[in-house]
Amino acid sequence: MGPPRHLSLIPNSKAERIEWPVPFADGLPILTGLRRRRTVVLASGDPFWFGAGSVIARNFDAAEWAALPGQSTFSLAAARLGWPLENTLTFGLHAAPLTRLRPHLAPGLRAILLLRDGKAVAELATYLGETGFADCALHVMEALGGPRERARSVSLTEALLGTFEHPVCVGIDVAGAGQAFPKASGKPDEIFETDGQITKRPIRALTLSALAPQRGEHLWDIGGGTGSISIEWLMCDPTLSATTIEPRADRAERIRRNADALGQDRLQVIHGTAPEALVGLDQPDAVFIGGGLSANLLNWLHQNLSAGTRVIANAVTLESEALLAEWHDKLGGDLLRIELAQASALGPRRGWKSAYPVVQWGLTL
Repeated sequence: MGPPRHLSLIPNSKAERIEWPVPFADGLPILTGLRRRRTVVLASGDPFWFGAGSVIARNFDAAEWAALPGQSTFSLAAARLGWPLENTLTFGLHAAPLTRLRPHLAPGLRAILLLRDGKAVAELATYLGETGFADCALHVMEALGGPRERARSVSLTEALLGTFEHPVCVGIDVAGAGQAFPKASGKPDEIFETDGQITKRPIRALTLSALAPQRGEHLWDIGGGTGSISIEWLMCDPTLSATTIEPRADRAERIRRNADALGQDRLQVIHGTAPEALVGLDQPDAVFIGGGLSANLLNWLHQNLSAGTRVIANAVTLESEALLAEWHDKLGGDLLRIELAQASALGPRRGWKSAYPVVQWGLTL
């Protein structure tokens, strides 16, 4: 059982041949129906590196299957290019958007990408040009390890004009004047589309530090605004997940656009008002309240969240400050007042222009 191109490489035999359908998930019931029959599933390279192995393994007991991995496409590509894999980023983008690259794009980066098909090479070239990395060199490799193998190094212009055959992978030498995102918390404000409702960079950095994301954790971002907190949370590690709740439809749509553009398409965006919109959601490991702070919301969170959940709330108004002071007195935690000022013109000279102070309350339930 396998895709047609895999089956075509097998010599004639008496074995029954079953084509794995598209979409991939449709093949799992067929495979399950073959239980107690000697069955071989054909897949390219290493099935547990952006391959089918993990999906199939989840549907069968460990004693029912054995995997015989071959050379991965990444290993073959690195061997052709002479790149050390430990210093090369690898991406499986055959079923994921090219924007997954965006947080990583920086001059000097080397990456190997698995792409959907030959047409995706031109789409990649267009995307790199649009993001300011027009000087990238692309190393396009087709049908690696097979009789149709072909490898070419091309510019973005040549990639746009060329034709390429599936299966294809591309090595990228990143170069150009595009903006590289810093690795620290507190990404530049200008990378986010916003109507002004955004946690600004210095406060965002302090907030992410207080949220303290750890591997595999889930965040609720209540009052998402621009989505900057949940998007930066996701950028910290690929195992993190997040749900943002935003009462305004236009802002919820903007959050979705920001998440998609910045390569965080895994963000769940809910148009609704907390706490009502929180009912039925997967329990979080951390909660950020950036908007919609109220006694009703805090009461609901206190009554419904699991012990050990971290809660961070930011307040700007006097009323919200008073509410956080009251809950700090009731439950404890850390209460922090953040005051920032920037140098700005003051007549012919300069002076300090203060931003509204932010009061931040942090608590582990």
